[in-house]
Amino acid sequence: MQLYVLALSLSLMGFVSLFFISAVLATRSVDASGSERVSPSPEVRRKKYIWAMFFIGIIVTFASLWRYPHTISNSTQTQSINVTGAQWYWEIDKEEVLLNKPVVFNVHTTDVNHGMGVLNSDGKLMFQTQAMPGYVNKVEHVFTKPGEYKVICLEFCGVSHHDMITEFQVVAKKENKND
Repeated sequence: MQLYVLALSLSLMGFVSLFFISAVLATRSVDASGSERVSPSPEVRRKKYIWAMFFIGIIVTFASLWRYPHTISNSTQTQSINVTGAQWYWEIDKEEVLLNKPVVFNVHTTDVNHGMGVLNSDGKLMFQTQAMPGYVNKVEHVFTKPGEYKVICLEFCGVSHHDMITEFQVVAKKENKND
């Protein structure tokens, strides 16, 4: 997913760059006789570019955000984990979750804002959400690989921010002790 977003972002930046280069070149066009051609007034060009950027913005918005917001399933087949953040620790009420079964993380905090991120065993960020006092954020994920996952804080929250690490296991059904 990250490579897809990077490729999409680079493509869009290249497209926008070409758009602005062509806009600059259009103001200095030369006709076949070698004399400079009179281009439309700056106001007319500005309106064209603003409308072009408006439509490009709509296309980019739909292309990049069509999968959001994430929906939380209401199925009885989901697992639920309550996650509480505080300076400087995470509390989770389950240490094991089942493989290939949706997990809903109910995330909140007792003090300041924290950023809850879940890393796989390779250190790759799987997903993230904000932990805020007085509000429960929900994020759903299906783990497709068994193993140990880490919960870390992604928002600097104080001097021991880097110590906010806890772990949980993703296991196949026959190995789950909590279910």
